[in-house]
Amino acid sequence: MNDANSPPRLLTYEFIVFCLITITTFCTVSIFYSFHHYLVEIGIPPSWRGLIIGIEPMTAFILRLVILPWLQVRDTPAIIAASTVAMIFIGFGYLCATTVASLIVLRIFHGAAIVFLTVAVTALGVNFIPPERSGQAFGIFLVVTIAPYAFIPPMAEAILPYLRNEADLYAGVSIFVFFALLLLARGWKRIASYIAGMDGALLRRPTRVELYDNFSIATVRKMLWCFSLVYLIHATLFFFLKDLTLEITVGRVGTFFSIFMTMTIAVRLAGSRYFDRVNKKKLLLAGFAAMATCFAVLPTAGSPGLYYLLAGLYGLGMGVIMPVMNALLFAASPPALRGINVNMTMFTLDLGYFIMPYLGGLLIALGMGFSILFYAGAGFAVLAAAIVGTVKTPGD
Repeated sequence: MNDANSPPRLLTYEFIVFCLITITTFCTVSIFYSFHHYLVEIGIPPSWRGLIIGIEPMTAFILRLVILPWLQVRDTPAIIAASTVAMIFIGFGYLCATTVASLIVLRIFHGAAIVFLTVAVTALGVNFIPPERSGQAFGIFLVVTIAPYAFIPPMAEAILPYLRNEADLYAGVSIFVFFALLLLARGWKRIASYIAGMDGALLRRPTRVELYDNFSIATVRKMLWCFSLVYLIHATLFFFLKDLTLEITVGRVGTFFSIFMTMTIAVRLAGSRYFDRVNKKKLLLAGFAAMATCFAVLPTAGSPGLYYLLAGLYGLGMGVIMPVMNALLFAASPPALRGINVNMTMFTLDLGYFIMPYLGGLLIALGMGFSILFYAGAGFAVLAAAIVGTVKTPGD
């Protein structure tokens, strides 16, 4: 119990379960860092690769718009259970989907399962975050979402030589979803009891007027634009870094992911307690400067040392940017719409993860090098910094 003068507890049982389910979910997502390369290996024509990569987030992008206004918090545990089961079958589906048509169908189902899972987890999880500790909470939560990217890619690269191809990895990593099911089953009664005790205003669907007023808030709109740009940038790194690395021949992509994720996690763990105390605008501007520098220099990195230094710089930028932007969005959101707005950040992820692979794939198919994609990412970081400069924060 907290007394009247003590800050509310963050690491409650419900918040911990929410984080553990999230990390198992993102284990199944992080394995697809090599998907473009896999499509090349199995002979998918260049003109189809970008669409096949992007159709999963495009499906999530479309479905999220339909689901968000109708989702009720009381339904989230059942949705989480059903979508995790679907993820297991989808993971094994990659073993037999090797044609353009079969991969398109599988990616559509994959996108549907991911959107139901992430929407439900987010809509439920934000209710376990005390507003006074939103910066710290999102620092921890975002460590949870990216931790798999630190160990899954290098683990996959180490195991891959002993497997037939990446499809074995996509199927095998589905084992992590079983842990999500076990966690949900273990905490089902307690989470259901928590939901039953929630304020009715937090359980009902938002009205159209509330949604309109929500998106009329300047900080909400600007943060969502920034999230869109960040995910365009990160999609470039996630889907095309392996090919760029093979092109410039200066390092190992698995090690790059490990370094940048380790740096990101370290920044968020060490800095999470300070994210609610410092000027958030200055932090964001510094983070976008680091991100722009990384992307501008990466295509011409001439040595492994510089290549891995840029990995650390990118991790530093991401370590600051994501929790601070989430905290600003959370603080600007009406309480009943915080789940909607945090889920809208996932909507921008879907958008970025569809647009960048699709357009990037087209550019590559036209004969352009991977460098142009990373220079575009640097430009997106500069644009995001310009938007941040117009945001009003308490420290201004």
